[in-house]
Amino acid sequence: MGTQESNEETSGTGRRALLGAAVLGAGGAVLGMAGTARADGARHGGGPRSLPKPTIIGHRGASGYRPEHTFGSYQLALDLGADIVEAGDLVPTKDGHLVCRHEPEIGGTTDVADHPEFAGRKKTKLLDGVSTTGWFTEDFTLAELKTLRAVERIPANRPHNTLYNGRWEIPTFEEVLRWQDEQTRKRGKQVWIYPELKHPTYFREQGLPLEERVAKLLRKYRKDRRTSPVILQSFEPTSIQRLHKLVDNPLVVLLSSADSRPWDFVETGDPRTVADLVKPAGLREIASYAQGIGPTLDLVVPRDAQGNLTRPTTLVSDAHKVGLILHPYTMRNENPFLPANFRKGTDADAYGDVFGAYKAYFATGIDGVFTDQPDTGLLAREDFNG
Repeated sequence: MGTQESNEETSGTGRRALLGAAVLGAGGAVLGMAGTARADGARHGGGPRSLPKPTIIGHRGASGYRPEHTFGSYQLALDLGADIVEAGDLVPTKDGHLVCRHEPEIGGTTDVADHPEFAGRKKTKLLDGVSTTGWFTEDFTLAELKTLRAVERIPANRPHNTLYNGRWEIPTFEEVLRWQDEQTRKRGKQVWIYPELKHPTYFREQGLPLEERVAKLLRKYRKDRRTSPVILQSFEPTSIQRLHKLVDNPLVVLLSSADSRPWDFVETGDPRTVADLVKPAGLREIASYAQGIGPTLDLVVPRDAQGNLTRPTTLVSDAHKVGLILHPYTMRNENPFLPANFRKGTDADAYGDVFGAYKAYFATGIDGVFTDQPDTGLLAREDFNG
């Protein structure tokens, strides 16, 4: 899920069935027994009939417990029962491979700073209009990146995750696709993934376009179809429009804060903001080339000046009216990430009343949610569904 969040043209029913495949395919392995039953029924009974709601999506794997975008994180998400794993924020290497990192700048997610041989690669670049200093994947070959190891991105909030620093390397998207097939065979049910294309305009300008590379790999592994177990997402609507012409996978437009503008809009002079895109007309346009949206949770239920939840917006009902599903982001157990009225104490790594927060968001009718702790999300779903 994106930078902004840090700190098939079918009928509405068809769109829901399409993403139903995604959420039914990898029912809960540990906690979500009902989800497992639906998943098996979907696989052996000729396709999903309805969405398991709310769908629990492992955000960058189980990143609340392991360094994000590693096979350790992805594997644990499945073990905890996530319906879908967000396996892959996709960025390119110098030699054109796609790798899984939260951002192209890898100073905070790898041990690159400990490699003196790469000291000279540190640069300052303008990334979607933001001056960013560090080491960038597009300045490394895949072989060079494979010498690095992943580390915890937010150690102040997740000190226990630092135990696993250095254990896993950076995965490639092709390795993820193979892992997906391997896990599907081992688990006896379809594993679904939810990769994101990061900064597509930025990389296209550097001669490293993402959409064509993603489509080529999906075609190679026969995962470019309407019912394929891969949902694609991006914060740039034009990237999703491009993918719509290249593959038949379910597609999702990510939406940041209401006052922000997608970077492709900035580059092309489109004056619209996210606030325009979440109006009925904007949602109808999105529904012409995508099947869902991934809004921030604040677009679903805004917070007041003190950080407390207020009244829900009409986004859920407005999106559903045009056949779009909603998978907002991101639920996290730790206090700093929760609405103020659900925090407990002031410790940065302490858990708040996350079950209360889940209940409030689920009550809006969202179709699913990205979460760093999939097991917590599954327990919250069990509570909510009774």
